[in-house]
Amino acid sequence: MLRAYYQEELLEAGCDEAGRGCYAGPVFAAAVILPRAFNHPLLNDSKQVKEKQRYELRSVIEEHAIAWGVAASSEEEIDRINILQASWLAMHRAIEQLATRPELLLIDGNRFRAYPHIPHRCIVKGDALFTAIAAASILAKTYRDDHMRQLHQQYPQYDWKQNKGYGTKTHRDAIEQFGLCEYHRKSFQIDPSKFGGNTLIL
Repeated sequence: MLRAYYQEELLEAGCDEAGRGCYAGPVFAAAVILPRAFNHPLLNDSKQVKEKQRYELRSVIEEHAIAWGVAASSEEEIDRINILQASWLAMHRAIEQLATRPELLLIDGNRFRAYPHIPHRCIVKGDALFTAIAAASILAKTYRDDHMRQLHQQYPQYDWKQNKGYGTKTHRDAIEQFGLCEYHRKSFQIDPSKFGGNTLIL
């Protein structure tokens, strides 16, 4: 069962990202400040929630949140500064969008680049522990999925409407047949010639 808050004195924002392990597309992040009394029976880590329910939750979260923000870090930024730094950059951008300034950031994961003048706590698997982080995971996931569906219209051969840029067999086979496009993360060093041996150099 999710906990409503980490502590009782400071206004908390939960932060999470989506798309960190993908072959293609940006990494998205969200920051959410929820009322302490907020509760929803479907709310959980986005990976544990069915797609239709994620979109239902997104509407509820956006309606009831004190503040929320969603942002991304592009494929070019991922290639230039690496995926971890790009994930933190997307989180910082999402925090910047919050109309209400939080006093404590709850970060899903074990590391974070400190946001100026706001303390943070890193919580491993925090999206399955705290409502605000779970809410952030829902927003980051749904907004990124929407973005990948849009990119699918340009490059349907990669089947991004289904795999959202993750390394499924269909996606790997398409890379082997068609090569990479501008939305693939070149720093992942995807080598189509080695896919027969299931080799992917990260």
